[in-house]
Amino acid sequence: MSTVGTTATTRTRSAATSVPRTSAPSPVDRALPIVAVVGATATGKSDLALDLADALAARGTPAEVVNADAMQLYRGMDIGTAKVPVDQRRGIPHHLLDVLEVTDEASVAVYQQDSRSVIGQVRARGRIPLLVGGSGLYVRATIDQLEIPPTDPAVRASYADLLEQIGVERLYALLRERDPAAAAAIEPRNGRRIVRALEVIELTGRPFSATMPRREYVSATVQVGLRAERTALDARIDARVERMWADGLVEEVRGLVPRGLRDGFTASRAIGYEQALAEIDGRMSREEAIGATQLATRRFVRRQESWFGADPRIMWFDSDAPDLVDDILTLVERSRTEAQEERSMTDNGGHV
Repeated sequence: MSTVGTTATTRTRSAATSVPRTSAPSPVDRALPIVAVVGATATGKSDLALDLADALAARGTPAEVVNADAMQLYRGMDIGTAKVPVDQRRGIPHHLLDVLEVTDEASVAVYQQDSRSVIGQVRARGRIPLLVGGSGLYVRATIDQLEIPPTDPAVRASYADLLEQIGVERLYALLRERDPAAAAAIEPRNGRRIVRALEVIELTGRPFSATMPRREYVSATVQVGLRAERTALDARIDARVERMWADGLVEEVRGLVPRGLRDGFTASRAIGYEQALAEIDGRMSREEAIGATQLATRRFVRRQESWFGADPRIMWFDSDAPDLVDDILTLVERSRTEAQEERSMTDNGGHV
């Protein structure tokens, strides 16, 4: 089964428009709810999605996976992003993987349009969309009301230049002064997001945090989160990073350099890829690069936990729970049953 790609490029679409407010979820949407599988890195989201898709198909409703991991959008960035290989996807269609070149800058606005379009197509086929990933803003942009602020290339370029001049720590401190709430929601090493926040503050005169998504679904959604005990999760992270190097991450990065990885503002700073580049350049040893990646991943996981933990709508499950799939299917079926009852009432003029 080949990957189903949806073209997404910041060069062909403007991010300066807001997505219009949609009406309340229809009974048809609720019969095929978005099932968002979220949580921190290394909790097993991809494997769970495959198991859920198999279980749903066995019950008569196939499912398709829609990627919500910002780094898995990039073509060729496979090992370091833990992208599920094509031959391990069990024939289940996967969307929004491998749609950007490493020189492209990922855009939440473009992703929002693409993910909602793909989800509409999945539902039109009578299938359930499984939105899977740990990029919190990308998930929220898909399922919630989200205002897309304006953009100005000149203003953004000025802050990008400032980032190069003073470094990410000082630029993050500047954001913390201007918008503490936004700074708390942005990873301190994420220069691209810091630049974007400062750009929006300058263009709108409002805090960037004022444009963050509201917890208001635009379509019927069931959110499930995976969690793991801290010691066990840290051990998984360390083992995962060791496996990335053993599986050839450095060789993967070497192959991406001629394709412009160093020029990619987003891709070159991805966890694992930044450290592999440092090893290639002789700025880190193999052991130092692995250790730095493990540390960066653990820090990123803490921020993911904070982001997703703030959403009271997410139903949380232990990643190693024995009845995990069955328990989640119960939630999905409950949502679908409520939709069928609502449709019956509508067909009967509101009478049971």
